[in-house]
Amino acid sequence: MISMEMLGKIRRMYFRDKLSLHQIAKRTGLSRNTIRKWVRAPEATQPAYQRCATFNKLSPFRETLEQALKADSFRPKHNRRSAKALFEQIKAEGYDGGYSQLTAFVRSWRGEQGKSLRAFVPLTFALGEAFQFDWSEEGLLIGGLFRRIQVSHMKLCASRAFWLVAYPSQGHEMLFDAHTRSFRALGGVPRRGIYDNMKTAVDKVNKGKGRTVNARFSVMCAHYLFDPDFCNVASGWEKGIVEKNVQDNLARCSKLHVPYL
Repeated sequence: MISMEMLGKIRRMYFRDKLSLHQIAKRTGLSRNTIRKWVRAPEATQPAYQRCATFNKLSPFRETLEQALKADSFRPKHNRRSAKALFEQIKAEGYDGGYSQLTAFVRSWRGEQGKSLRAFVPLTFALGEAFQFDWSEEGLLIGGLFRRIQVSHMKLCASRAFWLVAYPSQGHEMLFDAHTRSFRALGGVPRRGIYDNMKTAVDKVNKGKGRTVNARFSVMCAHYLFDPDFCNVASGWEKGIVEKNVQDNLARCSKLHVPYL
């Protein structure tokens, strides 16, 4: 199944980067017919096709192989078991399939799970390269009553220009409206957006940089043709970049007496 994240990448490469169907096919591994179909589909269409899980002779031994590969990932490279060693191990347990099925599984597992993922936050940004987005909770006197409001913060990474909008909550409607107003005020849409792991954007935080992105949030990214990038969990040095921007923006607004709305 083509996920909403992949659909967003296809739309960005086709509409924003002006790549041909052939170039997109080479980068994604998808057929040109599939790419053409989803480029022509409405923005909010969720790809419905899903390939059924296949069962082969290796399937009963997948759990054993995953445990072995996970254990080996903590060992020095010269102490890790080779594919041939794993092949002999599962043959002794009753596997009567081919060697190529095993090597394909090992390559796939090491490509997705076995490599340590690293993130790099640049200190300088090109114009139009990225923006940062976050929320804060503030207190205001409205009609003589003290109320808690949610303030959206968008800052351009290159120029440090920012835009604030106040809302009663942080729901999807407010999130989408905040992006629309901020992009209009700042004069365009950068190529990449940097976010904390807020619940309106991330349904589940997976291993490393992996995220299960909310479908409605993915539709918004595909509509505006920018790539979402999420901070690492428990990485204060990285998360603080976004959150410190919130504090700086509020301090500047309070000194200049700039209204949020």
